[in-house]
Amino acid sequence: MTLDEAIVLLEAGAAAARIFDVETVSTFDALGRVLAADLVSPIDVPPADNSSMDGYAVRGADVPVAGTVLRVSQRIAAGHVGAPLAAGSAARIFTGAQIPMGADAVVMQEQCDAIGDTEVRINVLPAPGQWIRHRGEDVMQGSTVLPRGMRLTPQAMGLAATVGAATLPVWRRPRVAMLSTGDELVMPGTVAPADLPPGAIFNSNRFMLRGLLQAAGCEVTDLGIVPDRLAETRDALRHAAVGHDLILSSGGVSVGEEDHIRPAVRAEGRLDLWQLAIKPGKPLAFGAIRRADHGKADEALFMGLPGNPVSGFVTFVLAVAPVVRILQGLPGKALAASPMRADFDWSRPDKRREFLRVRRNASGGLDLFANQSSGVLTSAVWADGLVDNPPGQAIRRGDTVGFLAMDGLIGR
Repeated sequence: MTLDEAIVLLEAGAAAARIFDVETVSTFDALGRVLAADLVSPIDVPPADNSSMDGYAVRGADVPVAGTVLRVSQRIAAGHVGAPLAAGSAARIFTGAQIPMGADAVVMQEQCDAIGDTEVRINVLPAPGQWIRHRGEDVMQGSTVLPRGMRLTPQAMGLAATVGAATLPVWRRPRVAMLSTGDELVMPGTVAPADLPPGAIFNSNRFMLRGLLQAAGCEVTDLGIVPDRLAETRDALRHAAVGHDLILSSGGVSVGEEDHIRPAVRAEGRLDLWQLAIKPGKPLAFGAIRRADHGKADEALFMGLPGNPVSGFVTFVLAVAPVVRILQGLPGKALAASPMRADFDWSRPDKRREFLRVRRNASGGLDLFANQSSGVLTSAVWADGLVDNPPGQAIRRGDTVGFLAMDGLIGR
């Protein structure tokens, strides 16, 4: 299946399993959460006209010419409300302080000369409304300041606080059960690197995928390493389905005699997708596992990623990330490649759509990591993006290619 065809299938499956549980969280803790209802402002922001400068609040009519001297009738600091401004006087005012009734302009202090503590010379002609932030110019009472379905950013958290929202309603995070398959896998810390047994490898995918899931806004349950046996794989899938929205496995999705994910998923649920026409990342599984805990939804979604680390990384950002987005109430987000210049040759294209690890260089082009093997995780760390290369497309130095920035893919 092509990637575009697969995304349609994946997004439809995710939409059917979309999470509608709502939680209320502190605005302090809302970063990255998805808003479950419009946030409507109960107030105007600012709530009253205020000064955007340190200076003097005046009536324009009292300053007919530059150099006019006015009596200083009061001092107004932020957080305090002054008295109505008497005719023929000025109010010493500070940034953020409320404009006194009767004043229609602020003259910044750099354009004034204080004459002792009681008078001030205004050296310019003030324009009506200058250096005044007007009531409601940022937010009007009753307006929607944050829409339902937006992922909350630091600036959105600040805006919520601006209108007095101490808590926010958000969709529950997707609960993802993660497991690895493979008798060859060893966890870092269980043996010293020098003592790694023959045929064994450290389980890098467990760390990488957990980080990717967390960056995508998921709650992760790590179910560890599952032996390469069908019965144990089926047991692990049944256990993972309970209390989780999505099960993500790593390894065991090829067609060898020791790859048990495919028969286990079919026995415990359904399998809708098995192979994807991309490189790296051909063996991608998508389906669902029946739940045994009655009273909840019938099944948990299942996605199986290849065991090669770069294949697992690429298939996650291309295929798992869209599923996670939709589960938590975000809209689908199409891949949007930017045109950039290739400063490399790629003379051996694959018949599948390729995603090449590249990095932007100082001259505005793209450099290619020399080893594009699906087992070389160094390439994914070195790269700051991927070239989205069509099937069978050779690349010559100077060609324009489609560039996908890594920071737009991770957690998208």
